[in-house]
Amino acid sequence: MTFKKQSPTPWTTTTEQEKYSKTRETTPSKFFIINFHFKYFIFFLISVISWFFILFFLLPPTNLKHQPHRSSLSSTKRIKSNLVVDQRRQVRNPSKNVSSVYIYNLPPEYNLGLIEDCAHLNIYTNMCPHVANRGLGQQLPLSDDGETGSGSGAGGGPWFATHQFIAEMIFHARMENHPHRTWDPARASLFYVPFYGGLHASSKFREMNLTARDDLAVRLMDFLLRQPTWRKNNGKDHFMVLGRTAWDFMRSTESGPDFGANSLLNLPRVQSMSVFTVETNPWKKKTNSNQYGLPYPSYFHPSTSAQMLTWQTKVRKSNRSHLFSFIGAPRKGLEKAAIRDELIRQCDESTRCELLQCNNKDRNNKCYEPSEIMRVMTGSDFCLQAPGDSFTRRSTFDAVLAGCVPVFFSPHTAYTQYGWFLPDNPEEYSVYIDEEEAMRAKRVINVEDELLKIPRERVEKMRKTVINLIPRLTYKHPNASDDGGGGFRDIVDVALDALGRHSPLVYFSLSLNETLRDRGSVTTSQDGEVYS
Repeated sequence: MTFKKQSPTPWTTTTEQEKYSKTRETTPSKFFIINFHFKYFIFFLISVISWFFILFFLLPPTNLKHQPHRSSLSSTKRIKSNLVVDQRRQVRNPSKNVSSVYIYNLPPEYNLGLIEDCAHLNIYTNMCPHVANRGLGQQLPLSDDGETGSGSGAGGGPWFATHQFIAEMIFHARMENHPHRTWDPARASLFYVPFYGGLHASSKFREMNLTARDDLAVRLMDFLLRQPTWRKNNGKDHFMVLGRTAWDFMRSTESGPDFGANSLLNLPRVQSMSVFTVETNPWKKKTNSNQYGLPYPSYFHPSTSAQMLTWQTKVRKSNRSHLFSFIGAPRKGLEKAAIRDELIRQCDESTRCELLQCNNKDRNNKCYEPSEIMRVMTGSDFCLQAPGDSFTRRSTFDAVLAGCVPVFFSPHTAYTQYGWFLPDNPEEYSVYIDEEEAMRAKRVINVEDELLKIPRERVEKMRKTVINLIPRLTYKHPNASDDGGGGFRDIVDVALDALGRHSPLVYFSLSLNETLRDRGSVTTSQDGEVYS
């Protein structure tokens, strides 16, 4: 809603009013009559405005579009519509707490220019195949339900060989086609800085010159500080997405081993922003942290609700012949990953467990085949998620995609990381086995025995919750359109919605917009901008 700026009203002070009244008492002229009517006009105006605010904010909305619509859906249609959680509501309002997001047009050296040298973006891997298709990676010849064939989408199926540390590219691609994007910074409530910091960090892990390692991040902040949009709120309404763990951007100032991290997240100006990373520092959250966990990308990137429904139906009907499974490689010299060797041993010895043991030196093993990973997980009731190089694992989200209930051994693998994306009660969708408690008691936990204690009814209930979580833990295809059948909330929608609720600056302005919208006082365009 827009308002014209009112011209100054000739109010006078009490002393001045008394002076004028004394001089007019002896001469009841035409001015006295005008002044008398002017006072009553002001009183009337104040009364009308007061009643307006009382009626506006206290009475319930009467907009007919919010009336419940009763339809005679068949039972088959009801079941199908329930496969994706709250889809009808989500299609209408994918990110209700975000009015509009402005994307900075950064110089290419901070994002797209980096991938021109894709062969050297990672000291361990040639990233060229992985940066294809705006970060989705190479498309796989799989149909919507994961079987060999072609997909229903115009560009083929929704399956891609997506790299685990590529979320920043996918997020950027999604935002460029997002309904809440605005090209006008004056209308924006959030400002997105599309810096490919993770890809740059992985290219500098062996850079011994710390100044050179930090250079691009320092220059980025210098660039932002020159922008009026940054200075308006000192960056508090800005955010960025990093596709690697927070540890890769928090080089310690204390003496100790150098793992190649830069100091991006330690820069004072960056700490004014909100930062999404695939793994946060869980201990920093005890203070006012600016880090928020963002799920790793898996292999499934649907562009329509039909593709999502097809896959959910597939995993719902999967024949799960194994009680549990483990996919991973041993870890040496890492205390938090010590349980891996024990899990590999137990799984290998059990007839109820399927083991897919990985060999990091052999890139041809089946651990790097998405179809094989999905085969193992869709055939298991439970998927073990032991910490690896860090607390979190991409495998957690592969498991959810497969409808497999994750089993955690550290709270920092998911519970302290992804609060904006997962249910408040971990028991609804996961199993927790306290590894540290077992170590303190000097006993070995038999995972199979623990899982067999869980009643079958509870297993089915947890699986149902996990399958309903798939949409909000999936990155849509960047070309997906809400108007074109892609109307389900994905990771990007949930992140924007949560960020809008969390930021006081954004929440204050959007609360008024939401109220006005509910009253029918404003309308919303297709890209989420509010017009009077």
